[in-house]
Amino acid sequence: MRVSEILQQRRGPLVSCEFFPPKTDRGEEKLWQCLKDLESIQPDFVSVTYGAGGTTQDRTKRIVKRIHEETGLIPVAHLTCVGATAEDIRALLAEYQHAGIENILALRGDPPEGMDRFEATAGGFAHATDLIRFIRSINHFSIGCATYPEGHPESPGGVKDDIRYLKLKQDEGAEYAITQYFFDNADYFRFIEAAQRSGITIPIIPGIMPITNYDQIERFSRMCGAHIPAWLHERMNPIRNDLEQVFATGIELASRQCEELIERGAPGLHFYTLNKSEATTAIVHTLGLCRTRQPA
Repeated sequence: MRVSEILQQRRGPLVSCEFFPPKTDRGEEKLWQCLKDLESIQPDFVSVTYGAGGTTQDRTKRIVKRIHEETGLIPVAHLTCVGATAEDIRALLAEYQHAGIENILALRGDPPEGMDRFEATAGGFAHATDLIRFIRSINHFSIGCATYPEGHPESPGGVKDDIRYLKLKQDEGAEYAITQYFFDNADYFRFIEAAQRSGITIPIIPGIMPITNYDQIERFSRMCGAHIPAWLHERMNPIRNDLEQVFATGIELASRQCEELIERGAPGLHFYTLNKSEATTAIVHTLGLCRTRQPA
């Protein structure tokens, strides 16, 4: 089933989860246990990220296919411009289409490890808008994209640039967007208002990162440009070495954040799971969002 159809037919907030392809077989075993655990909350779809390295890309493809074939979950395959020509991408999309995969999340992608800035591959694409246009020309996939309610760290114009780029992505064929995670809901609501004023009509699903390890979140946030509000730091910093307390507090805060987002009209919640199920499962149960997905 296509994510665009799920969004049109949904009777309540959408719930989705994101995973990354592990680099080892042991890590992949843990991922499958996580997926099995999350089947109990019946997410509307699960997405699998796509790294810059060939091995990781191969794992993404294998995991997406296996989710489609062996579980009741709907997979969304991430696809980036990194290290691939148009013909490479065409071949991968043909493989996905043959396997029955209907959903792609199209991204520019981060620079490969060791590179300071993104550089387009010869014969490839420089921007997510180019990739979206190419995927749309194949006329098979439901296409999602990414956006940054606090502004992409590489964008000199901050949020204004992200609004402009999101409008271009919509115009090229993106049917929904998933945001980078954030901790201050005011940033999301300001972004939604600005997007609507700019003619953006596609659903913008907020990305949620439950805090289970504060050191880790600080590191991630520095890399992706997500702001940690002072109130959050004041709450988490004194307990950062007590992982049980961090976990419990993280669930409490994320549940409150999600509750407000839903009450104020967010189309759903996209959880960055870090390949663990406990936090997402706890939050979804707390919010009462577990349900049986309608058959396609």
